[in-house]
Amino acid sequence: MKTKMPITWLAAGLLSAATMGSAWAEYPERPVTMIVAYSAGGGTDVAARTLAPYIEEHLGQSITVLNRPGAGGEIGFTALAQADPDGYTFGFINIPNMLAIPIQREARYSLEDIDPVAQIVYDAGALSVRSDSDITSLEELVAEAKANPGTVTYGTTGIGSDDHLAVLSFERKAGIELRHIPFPGAADLRAATLGGHITMASMNISESVDDMEAGNLHILGQMAEERWENAPEVPTFQELGYDVVMGSHRGIGAPAGMPEAVFETLSGAVTKAVADPEFQEKSMQQGLPLAFQGPEAFGSQLETLNAELKELWEEQPWSQNQ
Repeated sequence: MKTKMPITWLAAGLLSAATMGSAWAEYPERPVTMIVAYSAGGGTDVAARTLAPYIEEHLGQSITVLNRPGAGGEIGFTALAQADPDGYTFGFINIPNMLAIPIQREARYSLEDIDPVAQIVYDAGALSVRSDSDITSLEELVAEAKANPGTVTYGTTGIGSDDHLAVLSFERKAGIELRHIPFPGAADLRAATLGGHITMASMNISESVDDMEAGNLHILGQMAEERWENAPEVPTFQELGYDVVMGSHRGIGAPAGMPEAVFETLSGAVTKAVADPEFQEKSMQQGLPLAFQGPEAFGSQLETLNAELKELWEEQPWSQNQ
């Protein structure tokens, strides 16, 4: 048996809904915070602060960039996931770091706690050797690794980094075994490669292209679906027969559960900001490999990569893989 709602309750409900709709329609009414899970001055921070003024312009409110570094990004990602989903807090998210942390240890957030707003940058992984190396192609690298398992050395910026996970994925698909040498940062990794102390470097393509153009390094391949316009002569791993797409994805994420109207307003402002010619020019000057994706495409990519990383962890737990 259905009961009738008292007229006063119905009127109050309609008034409340109208008031809430009006409030969201006026979003944003106050300054907004952008969380960056890494230290000020780093690559992620620079990208975030470069983009922020253009989001401000299209959002109509000022944005405060708040650095919350620590625990490989977990502190900042947790702060983002636990923020009120009211549109006044969003953040830069780094992939695969954000995905890898809950896979390799118990974390205070999960992928489901953060809604993807947009991918801004995709800095593909790349394998580079000294220009005078005997290895001149990915095919020769695979042949050498199969002939001498565990003797070909590669450097990365650390265990569990996108550089490291990229090579683990490649090893798995190529059926080879390489020897990992982790370094504290890209500068140390570059020096070791140029000094001939390791066979090759696993670095992002943007970190390798200058040395390639200077004749110091030869890039064997880039782990992207399409060749980066700043390195059009470097083939992708897919072109060479290895379905490896891995690198550093940097984008915008928001606490899950944001009202649809607010999410669309924020997403629209980010989309317009990335398309701004002035931002595009600044990104080119900084060597940022822009690769914009909207919420659906970015979200689908995160789901796919998350599943791949879980499968990789089951076979090769990278925290135990030196």
